[in-house]
This record gives sequence, structure tokens and C-alpha cells, in this order.
Amino acid sequence: MDEWLMQKIQEVTAEEQAYLNGRTQVEMDVYRYPEGRKLSDGSRQFEVDSQLFLKKGKLITVRHHSRFVDFPIHRHNYIEIMYVCMGEITHYIDGKKLVMRQGDMLLMNQHVKHSIKRAEAGDVGINFIVLPEFFDIPFQMMRKQNIIADFLVGILRQNNPIPQYLNFQLHGKKAISNLMENMIASLVSEDALPEETHHSGKAGVAGKLDTNNEDVINQYSMGLVFLYLINHIDTLSDNSSHNYEDIVVQSTMKYIDSHYRTASLGYIADDFQLSFPTVSRMIKKATGFTFQELLMRKRFQKAVMFLVETELPVEEIAVNIGYENRSYFYRQFKARYGVTPNQYRMLHKDDKAIKF
Repeated sequence: MDEWLMQKIQEVTAEEQAYLNGRTQVEMDVYRYPEGRKLSDGSRQFEVDSQLFLKKGKLITVRHHSRFVDFPIHRHNYIEIMYVCMGEITHYIDGKKLVMRQGDMLLMNQHVKHSIKRAEAGDVGINFIVLPEFFDIPFQMMRKQNIIADFLVGILRQNNPIPQYLNFQLHGKKAISNLMENMIASLVSEDALPEETHHSGKAGVAGKLDTNNEDVINQYSMGLVFLYLINHIDTLSDNSSHNYEDIVVQSTMKYIDSHYRTASLGYIADDFQLSFPTVSRMIKKATGFTFQELLMRKRFQKAVMFLVETELPVEEIAVNIGYENRSYFYRQFKARYGVTPNQYRMLHKDDKAIKF
């Protein structure tokens, strides 16, 4: 990170100094309007308001997470993206402990309620305060359905009150960290960040957001970050609201059920933009079987069904379930069931239910 920028984000703000001087609770008026004002859902819980931080007409700004105090349970009326520049930041969401370290990123929609453990001087987290409209361009950059595109769809709908958060344990992936640091630098002016950073200052100034051109650059930069995240989807933490491994495995099982004749691991890897080893590891970890073992189990379940419920020739059954090599099919069938396909058919011709 640029030396000037690193120095800037480590400076102690006026709010932080108050905590160092003995203040033990968060100064609520920094983050929300007076108690008399109801929140968007009619309640009066601690909701951080974007209007206190964003300049008029702007869709994004940054504020660094204030240190030296525990933050109570709260949510935001905007989308928050936290990026850890150094040290570590600990969140608690739905009873789960999320420890973020340098280079990690946490995306939260408007409905996530979380608390944050006291951070010390060497723990620097930058929060992006973002309105849903900002994500129009990043969403357009998504080439196909994936977990980030689904997250963005949920944001853009805005009428879906389901908390969603994605916690990426990136450990400082260089391409992503460069993009994040460029966006932070573009949103920070020399005299803005220390006094006006998330969980730190009173008024809202968005830094260097003086032209529409910079807005668009940051939108495309965020889109590039999301595309890189898809390539590193295996870094998505199990502590996320979506367990991506479960999604991959469930999709794999549905795919095998529907395409058992032609299914290939390459299709799943390409669809989720994962490497072969990564998707193989996910499937094996969740099911105890490799992709090929799951595929073979499904194919032979179908073979047994055809043998018992139809009069199709064995050779035709083999082709129908994806085995052009009939000798291989015969060998594998006998190894699995202890008899040949024809013998199995004779033994179970009167069965009312197929036994796998």
C-alpha cells in the first residue's frame, strides 16, 4: 500500500482519541439520527445511516473502522464492504465469530446485524459505504450466475429482508488488494479520512469523488474485484451466510441426476469457475465420494431400474446410461452386484421395489 495512504489510515481520529481518553461506549450520534427517528423497518435499533456519510448524489464513500471500543449489535441502511488493511478485525454475526485478517474482505447487505470486537492500533479496517445503485455496473460485468451475482441480485431487489454476507479469506491476493487500495485512495482526500471514516467521524465527506468519471472508474474497479473473487471462490469462508461448498455440491448432485449419461467434472469446474482440484476436494469432503464415484453410482442405479422395469437389451441399457464400452459396463456391474446384468434381471424380475 502507498506509504502516504497507509500513514493516513493509521492516524488516530478525534473519535478514537475520545475512546483512548476513557469513553467506553460508541458515540451513537456519529452513526445514526436522534432516538426519536424510527428506522426503515419501524424499529429503533442501532442502524447506521448512510446520509450521515455520503455527499449528496454520491453512491460510495469509505470510512475506516474506529478502534479502541467494542461496537454493539447494529446494522446499516446501505451495503457495507469491509477490507482489512492490516492486523485483524473480529465480527460476530448470528453467533458466529468471523476473524478477518490482512487482505480479507466481508460483504454485508442491509439486513445483516453484527457486532465488532475492540480493535487496537495495529488493526486497520476500511469500510466501503455503498448504495445499491452503485452495483449496477458490477452486476452487468458478471458473465453468468454465481454466488456474487446472486448476492448482488438480492441487493438490487431491496425488498428481500434476508441477511446475506460473504466472508472472503483472501490473505492478500495481489490483484484484489491492488484494486481495493486504488479505490480507497481515490475516495480519500488528504484531510478527509482521519476525521470522517466509518465508525470514526461525525460528518460525511466522500473524499475524492469530484467527477462522475471517478464514480464510473470505481464501479468498474469493484466489478473487477468481484470477477477476481469468483476466481478465488475457494477462499469463501464457511462462516458466510452461504456455504459455497454446499452450493457447489448440491448443484453437482442435481447435475448428475439430470445429465448422468454425459456428465463431466469439467462442466462443474467451468460453471463455477473453479479448478479441477478445488471442485474435486469440495465434492469429496462433503459426500465422501469422488465425482466419478457419484456418477457411477447414479448410472448403475439407472441400469438396475432399466433391468427390472423394462425389457431393454443390456447393450442398449449400457449406452443409455453413458457406457459405449459394453465390456467395461459388464465388468463394473458384476464387480458392484456380484452377478451379470442378465443374472440380476432374472433374480429381481418379480421385485416390486428396486434394491440398489
